[in-house]
Amino acid sequence: MMRWMLLAICGLPLAAQGELLPARDALALSERMVQLAESTSVTAPGLARAAAPILENLKQDDRAIKIAGRLTIATAYSLLMDAKSYLALADGLPKPYPPNPTGKQQLTELRDAVERLDIHFRAQLLQTEGQLRGADRDNLRRYSEANKTLGPATAERVVFFGDSITDGWRLNEYFPGKDFVNRGISGQITGEMLGRMQADVIANKPAAMLILAGTNDIARGVSVETIQNNLKMIADLCEKHAIRAIFASILPTSDHHKDANPRFEMTKTRPNSVIRELNQYLAGMCQKRGFTYLNYFDAMMDPSGQLKAELANDGLHPNAEGYRVMAPLAQAAIEKTLGPPRIPQQTGKKKRQ
Repeated sequence: MMRWMLLAICGLPLAAQGELLPARDALALSERMVQLAESTSVTAPGLARAAAPILENLKQDDRAIKIAGRLTIATAYSLLMDAKSYLALADGLPKPYPPNPTGKQQLTELRDAVERLDIHFRAQLLQTEGQLRGADRDNLRRYSEANKTLGPATAERVVFFGDSITDGWRLNEYFPGKDFVNRGISGQITGEMLGRMQADVIANKPAAMLILAGTNDIARGVSVETIQNNLKMIADLCEKHAIRAIFASILPTSDHHKDANPRFEMTKTRPNSVIRELNQYLAGMCQKRGFTYLNYFDAMMDPSGQLKAELANDGLHPNAEGYRVMAPLAQAAIEKTLGPPRIPQQTGKKKRQ
């Protein structure tokens, strides 16, 4: 019976499983993970002894979950971390040959359960974040004070608009002396950015907007058509308010750093094939409507079609070297859109020689 329940939870492809587990299934998954850890502790010499503290932690996790009657964020995180620690230890010990087929199957089952719990845990975080944000779905509070104190716009003001890749870009370091305004918010999708257009872009009266968006939509399963519609509406708003639009390509992702951390296997949730599809749409829209297309993708892609290893430490977010590649491309796109920077005219009389 328990085996059937776990298959019901873990046996489907990830795309078909949904994200949050029903409460009853979450409790069953927790119990089964502890059972699997205990039963597989005899598959390698010395594993039971070495893993004894972790196994005790797993039992305590399961006990806390049963007392609460549900899988909270805290208990899900504790169970997930302890189960991953157990698997890392089990994988690091030599196994007898030939391997025990039952033990091998149970370890595979435990890995599937850990993966399913990880999906559930991430969904819990997103749900809680949404509840905390409440009515401010688009996080308009983030820049509300900064927008009030921004000061008069210049003819060269550019709003950099986007998600964490923009949010983490220290524009004053890469573009000193420029009227470039950062309005990136980590984790946002294009629908949320659309909701911020009035407050964070239009009201700041920029000459141009440089938007880099879409990677989070892909990771959350937002359809390509929806992403395209959101970007089109952002473009429409720019046209209506005489803001020159620069649409940047979505950056490639990579799996180059997954050995350092399994979470850095980025192409699984952000496939480069989908990124290319959206970039082709952006390039076509820009050509058709007279916008500037900023192609980061080709400049940051390695021969395997992934983000160059040296440009990001996690396969997604540019590091300092990555931003150094992006900065001159962004500057060139801005100059193409607005023209070369104006040289301030000197005032006052020249001194006689």
